[in-house]
Amino acid sequence: MRYILTWLLLSWLVLTCPLLLAKADDDEVDFIELASVLVQDSHYDRAEDALQNVDLTAEAVNVGKYHTVYGLIHLNRGESALAKKSFYAAIDAGFVDEITGQTPDVLYIYLAQVHFALEEYREAIDSILRAGETAARLSSTYIMRAHAHWLLNEKDQTWTVLEEASERFPGNYAFTRRKVFYLIDLGLFQEAADLGKAYLEAAEGEVDDFVAIGNALRQAGEYDEALGFLEQARLRFPDNEDAAKVLAHTYLARGDLLAAAEIFYKASAINPDLVSEAAELYRRAGKPYRALILNAQIEKQDIKLKQRLAILLELERFSQITAMEEALTRSGLLAAEEDLRYALAYAYFKVGRFDEVERHLPLLKRPDLFRKGIELRRVMEDCLETPWRCS
Repeated sequence: MRYILTWLLLSWLVLTCPLLLAKADDDEVDFIELASVLVQDSHYDRAEDALQNVDLTAEAVNVGKYHTVYGLIHLNRGESALAKKSFYAAIDAGFVDEITGQTPDVLYIYLAQVHFALEEYREAIDSILRAGETAARLSSTYIMRAHAHWLLNEKDQTWTVLEEASERFPGNYAFTRRKVFYLIDLGLFQEAADLGKAYLEAAEGEVDDFVAIGNALRQAGEYDEALGFLEQARLRFPDNEDAAKVLAHTYLARGDLLAAAEIFYKASAINPDLVSEAAELYRRAGKPYRALILNAQIEKQDIKLKQRLAILLELERFSQITAMEEALTRSGLLAAEEDLRYALAYAYFKVGRFDEVERHLPLLKRPDLFRKGIELRRVMEDCLETPWRCS
């Protein structure tokens, strides 16, 4: 919407001046007009440089237009507070449409945007209403006004605005989409699910719609309803990574680790980086051998080594862990992560190589691991005194 409004206002600015780069005394460039053209071409820094040349005390200067162009520069830079100041300065300077004699409606729409960005929701609503029919012709202003009412905890007004918008734009289903999320926020999950299904059927929703509604229901803890949307998304858009990931996380939130692992594994055909997620979930689901097989497919060496060590610990394959020392050292992981060093020391202990344990324990500095190291030394001493207890 911002691009369209910028084009409308800048076009209006240009049309109000017959010559694009008019000259005041045949030798001075109209820098305000030049700046408006530069803003239209997205050259905001150059437009500001042009405005620096304007003498606001000169008699022929259009001060209102000057502040309006400055407001557009700030708006497009995301400088909402400065944009607000400039747009109000334009109004105070008497910036008007030469035909209607009124402040251009589009200027109030810009003010609505900056008020909204500054969380001044009442002022955003008032600005949209002041923009009159110009705002009424833009579906996005209804979305903004409805959400402003929502954030002001004026739920009835929100619904009224969305109903009005649906009547004015019967083929635009964005308003129904908003209702779905508001129903979720209100905790009306069944109503949200029913309306979401109706919306997706009528609008022939894209994958993002399925994922957004499913994810919102997941975050609300309505896992079964969420799965209904997300499973549809996976069936209709099997190559979409986002749909697979949100579906997997929904199963994970529900405690179904194995289902989540299967989904991540299938999605790894789209994105190989997901194979590590699948392997980890298989491990947590009590399938360490399956996890170990997938771990071999991981391309990133640091992720692969850390996960492999965790799986081997779970399988109590201590000799294989000790054989990883060279790779852990070469990758820098052993020096960077004390947890791995302790795990390696523990593996050496389990295979009876106490001299190697002593080589690693002095390097543990973290308090919790330092205490574990002391305990491991005590156990080793017991083993040396009574070897039969450690056999």
